[in-house]
Parts: sequence; structure tokens; C-alpha cells
Amino acid sequence: MTDFKNAVRKQESLLAPAERRCLHWLAERMPAGVNSDHLTLLGFFSMFVAGACYAAASVWRPAILLVAVCLAANWFGDSLDGTLARVRRRLRPRYGFYVDHMVDAFGTIFLVGGLGLSGYMSGSVALFVIVAYFLLSIDAYLATYTIGTFEISFWKFSPTELRILLAIGNTWAFFRPEANFAAGRFLFFDVAGTIAAAVMCSVALISAARHTITLYRAERV
Repeated sequence: MTDFKNAVRKQESLLAPAERRCLHWLAERMPAGVNSDHLTLLGFFSMFVAGACYAAASVWRPAILLVAVCLAANWFGDSLDGTLARVRRRLRPRYGFYVDHMVDAFGTIFLVGGLGLSGYMSGSVALFVIVAYFLLSIDAYLATYTIGTFEISFWKFSPTELRILLAIGNTWAFFRPEANFAAGRFLFFDVAGTIAAAVMCSVALISAARHTITLYRAERV
């Protein structure tokens, strides 16, 4: 296997400083029998359960409120696995990067797919959100390989802030599933999902242009 150079992690979200301190504190106190793979599995399983809760909300509306618990468990597992490996000096950068982001990809499909089955968001909007997420992810992964910088946050938002916003949105949608927008009445999550997907697509386009210019200047012919 060829030599591997670990990419620089760029995390500049609103909660990043406090989150780093919290994760480091948790990692130092994690029982010896728990390793990074266990946490990764917890993060993956919690996203699957979150999607199932969304789907269950189509027949039992309060199930949408249980998603917040799953999101918290996902944050714990998904955010702490890498920190635990660094604290214990048991780093596997290639394995960790690949597995962690494949888990994120499938987890996103479970989560947003379940929301599309919940009755709180239409299937077409859920598909738009998934496509936008993968477009942004592809740009981030390609930049990691070609530039050597892995951007975890965009415009001061990272997965942590998005989990919090989604939990708040779930509570709002439970009490007010519809919203007035542009002289019409739509599902709240259809409006929020469309805006979120449009923002992700815009960020991906801007980021792709910036990375293209950087690479062009670095490899002039």
C-alpha cells in the first residue's frame, strides 16, 4: 500500500471550541473496553433508528420527537470515535476516514429517507436533500485528496449544528407541520428542506470554484 499523508482537518464551526473540549473530556474517561469501532457502530445504528422513528411518525406522530435522542447518540458516537483514537494514540487514518464517511453516507440515506416517509416531508424534497448532501460531500472528499485539507464545517456550520437545528425543527414540525411560504401553504419540512438543499448546492458550487482556482494556480502548464 502506498504512503499516506493525513489531511489537515479544518473545523471552524460555531460550537467547535466547546465541542473539542467536551469530546476530549469524554475520551479521557471512556472505559477501556470501549473503542473507536464501537462508537462508530453506535453512530451508524442511531441514524438507522432515527430514520425508523421518522417513518413511524407517519402512523404515530410523537415518534418524530424521539429522533432527537437518536441524533444525540449519533453525535456521541460519530464525533467521539476519532477523538478517542487520537487520545489513545491508536490512529488508523485511512481506515478511519473511509469507514467513518461511508457510515455517514448510509446514515444520511436512512435519516432523510425516513423523513421522506414520515408525512412531514415529501419524497421529492427528501431526494433533493440527499443529492445536495452528496454533492457537497463529494466536493469535500475530492478536496481532501487533491488539496490535503478536509473541511468539516462550511459557513460556521458543521454536522453538530445541523443536528441541533434538525432536533429543533422536529419539535416545531410536531406542533406546526405546515408553514405559510410565498403566498402558499406547504409542509414545514418541505420548505426547510428545499432551502437547506439549495444552500448546500450553492456552497458546493462556490467551494468547487474556489478549489478549481486553487488547483489551477498550483499546476500551471
